[in-house]
Amino acid sequence: MENLQTLIENYLEYCRTQKCLDEKTLKAYRIDLRQFSEEPCLEKTTEITTNDLEDYIARLHQQYKPKTVKRKIASIKAFFHYLEYKELLAINPFTKIQVHFREPTILPKIIPLHTVEKFLTIIYTQRDNAKTNYQRRNALRDAAVSELLFATGMRISELCSLKNEDINLHDGSILIYGKGDKERRIHIGNDLQWLHEKDKSLHDCT
Repeated sequence: MENLQTLIENYLEYCRTQKCLDEKTLKAYRIDLRQFSEEPCLEKTTEITTNDLEDYIARLHQQYKPKTVKRKIASIKAFFHYLEYKELLAINPFTKIQVHFREPTILPKIIPLHTVEKFLTIIYTQRDNAKTNYQRRNALRDAAVSELLFATGMRISELCSLKNEDINLHDGSILIYGKGDKERRIHIGNDLQWLHEKDKSLHDCT
């Protein structure tokens, strides 16, 4: 049987020509499989056991973050499926391996308050310095969009899909269509004077 490095090169060529994977994915596969092939105990493919793979995965966990380990395991697992598909392995050692681990939850980063204040100040300065109705209208639009985002936490895509009938200025609610066509209604409080003013100003500019 061909050595492990040759099998890896054949697999990468198969991924490039048959699966039509992009260069970025191929590069990741090459890095992961080259690292795998450099393990002294994994030189002979036909002799790699489930225990060998479990030991290797354990070492990966000691060196990398869960997201990186998950990618490397996926690369190796796909390689062994290829060997099995090509009938180069009698038994796929990955068959009996179940890898389950939870990636740490990464909280979204928030925009510092001073940055938000500076951002809004610039927008309102542009409104105050607007020389034409067109410039004033655009500044008011930017202010309304920005304040809605900051006040509600809605996604930009959700805001872009808003229609006039989705906004109820009387009860202070906005109907949002989220992912999977799911609807939710957000209440933005009683202080809606800024929305009323912008709505009136926008109509005055037309």
